[in-house]
Amino acid sequence: MHSVAQALQSLNNLAKSSPVASLADAFQAAHKELALVGGPVRDAFLGKQLTDLDFTTDASPEEVLALVAPIAEAVWDVGRAFGTVAAQIGGEKCEITTYRADSYDGVSRKPEVHFGKTLEEDLARRDFTVNAIAVRLPELVLVDPSGGIDDLIAKRICAPGAATDSFDDDPLRMMRAARFVSQLGFSLDPEVEWAMQERAASIQRISLERVNEELSKLLSTPDPAEGIRILVTSGITDYVLPELSALRLEVDEHHHHKDVYEHSLTVLSQAIALEGERFPHVAPDLTLRLAALLHDIGKPATRKLEAGGAVSFHHHDVVGAKLARKRLKELRFDNETVKNVSLLIELHLRFFGYSENAWTDSAVRRYVRDAGSQLARLHILTRADVTTRNKKKAQFLAHAYDDIERRIDEIAASEELAAIRPDLDGEDIMRILNLSPGKDVGRAYGFLMNVRLDEGPLGREEATQRLLSWWNDNKKSVS
Repeated sequence: MHSVAQALQSLNNLAKSSPVASLADAFQAAHKELALVGGPVRDAFLGKQLTDLDFTTDASPEEVLALVAPIAEAVWDVGRAFGTVAAQIGGEKCEITTYRADSYDGVSRKPEVHFGKTLEEDLARRDFTVNAIAVRLPELVLVDPSGGIDDLIAKRICAPGAATDSFDDDPLRMMRAARFVSQLGFSLDPEVEWAMQERAASIQRISLERVNEELSKLLSTPDPAEGIRILVTSGITDYVLPELSALRLEVDEHHHHKDVYEHSLTVLSQAIALEGERFPHVAPDLTLRLAALLHDIGKPATRKLEAGGAVSFHHHDVVGAKLARKRLKELRFDNETVKNVSLLIELHLRFFGYSENAWTDSAVRRYVRDAGSQLARLHILTRADVTTRNKKKAQFLAHAYDDIERRIDEIAASEELAAIRPDLDGEDIMRILNLSPGKDVGRAYGFLMNVRLDEGPLGREEATQRLLSWWNDNKKSVS
């Protein structure tokens, strides 16, 4: 956390930089107000690098375009209807937005856009006080009408006015509050926390695309667990991710088992730690994080109280994969993410059979084949899924997974395991068996694939003999 003097020095250096200075000069010459606002100002006080510069102005969108075009390398009309113009100036990305005073009407999923007249009015409509701080340019005058600097120092998320009014204006701000807790390491003001519980149902007014975007941002923070807890305890996940809320199973006094909800958050945190160890300097892996968070969502539907005090969740991996596929599609995640997350959930228990009995080479090949492009993520998810407090058990499982990774590497080195395929392709099969394209070719290919998985590479000659023998034994039943 920087002092006010340090933050102002950072902002002063930024204001003197070529992109910001040229922008400020252009607006001043046109007698238009311009202020740096929101994230960049907040980050200056937090001692973070200032990127993606946001400005606000009393100029209309048309006037902004006219002022920016002569000094910009590129201009994007990203949200002109909402008052926002983006530009590349001196290599920096800048967004300039006309003062806003818009709100939701309580019916539509999109805000009604109204342009404001003053900087103070614009700041009053912003989500949280820490984002409602501005610096007038080029004078470098700090404007903080709602005490955002004090809240930055206290590491507190507060609304500029009544929190319920803020959330009524834009219910997505509730999810943003949870994200800032994880992103900044701040805590919620009690009024904000209470207002989230009061207004949780209003999240249904927000488009699923915006919910998706905010959830993805939360999961991409260094430690999303606390933000997720806030979404669950406030009741927001009841509407956007009810499968997560359902993980807080009631534990029968005679059927004790681990807290599935807390276990899932621990798995998420452990997966993120492993992600950083194995793939440092890479963007957060949203697919892996979704799979870690949702890997056990099939448990509530499969929970069974057994005799003697045991609790079982048979086939929760398969059920969970189906639930995840359905929910992620509803939340407008892309098809590739939906497919990969559901596959990881479906496979997340496969390894535990290996820990009980060492697999044959055939079983290892099938594990790799089934994981496909998700093998690296499956390695992380499986390791992260070990949350037992029993150190001996944890060490045993870790050694067992070390062993399976070693065997995968050994087999891969000799068999091109990453691209498992039969020794003969479809064209070979049709030529050898004198077949036309159809189901019989697919069945023959499946036979050769199973042989490949069971025995490894055969070579074309041996594979041809096996294929002919299989065909002679099965052609009546497959034709």
